[in-house]
Amino acid sequence: MARAAYAEGRSERLDARVTPEEKRVIETAASIRGISVTDLLRTSVRDAAVRIIRENEVLALTARESKIFVELLMNPPKPNRKALAAARRFKQEVG
Repeated sequence: MARAAYAEGRSERLDARVTPEEKRVIETAASIRGISVTDLLRTSVRDAAVRIIRENEVLALTARESKIFVELLMNPPKPNRKALAAARRFKQEVG
């Protein structure tokens, strides 16, 4: 009963093919942690996925780049012809 409640909400499935060596390492790690292979894979892959997403959402700038960025935000350049044309097209298409 506890196991059914624990797995509640998990309806999606992922499959992966691994080498015998990868399987042995994964099973050993799960055993050391005292958890199932499924739980090790699920939590490890989720943690890695979240880290990858965060790394690609955060923009890291050097001090010089930060100064340039802030300067451009505070004093944006005037739009050129291409930017004005793009704005007109956007307005026509989107409204």
